[in-house]
Amino acid sequence: MTDLLFVRHGESTWNATGRWQGQSDPPLSQVGRGQAAAAATALEDRGILLLAASDLQRAAETAGLIGEALGLAPRLLPELRELDVGRWSGLRHEEIAARFPTELARFRAGDQDVRPGGGESRRELRARATAALSALAAEAPGRVVAVSHLGVLRALRPGVELVNASWVEISRGELTAVPDGYHGGPIDRL
Repeated sequence: MTDLLFVRHGESTWNATGRWQGQSDPPLSQVGRGQAAAAATALEDRGILLLAASDLQRAAETAGLIGEALGLAPRLLPELRELDVGRWSGLRHEEIAARFPTELARFRAGDQDVRPGGGESRRELRARATAALSALAAEAPGRVVAVSHLGVLRALRPGVELVNASWVEISRGELTAVPDGYHGGPIDRL
């Protein structure tokens, strides 16, 4: 059976300024590069067989630093991209609250079908990410690392928080059937 370690990318320049990113492509901040390097060191002796990542710069760069430490080239997959937040991208929370109060309230309440900023719903995100992660799990009979985004994890485990460059283990069963309202288990933090 495959163990999947889901790693959130290191801090980006937009994380540092409180901007919603979605599928925009800001790079890692200096802090984020340090976080990614620390994650790489912590993952060195975990028997990782396969490394995959979102193709967005912040995740790809995090995966590149992890891959250097593990001797693995990351496979970049657009299916692991962050939730598309449409017109919310680049805005701060208070700007979104002022311009899109009803939509934001539905999103914060966990509505799986709301499309933030006209982008993508969490239900759609969960379908694409689950398909990609399931394929990775089927491909490697051992430990797999997937570097992605908080929105992807929240689509798999609603309500879960994960700090930048930390990880959580996701079981194969969670990839095949994640019930609405599931709030996840313990998080392994660096």
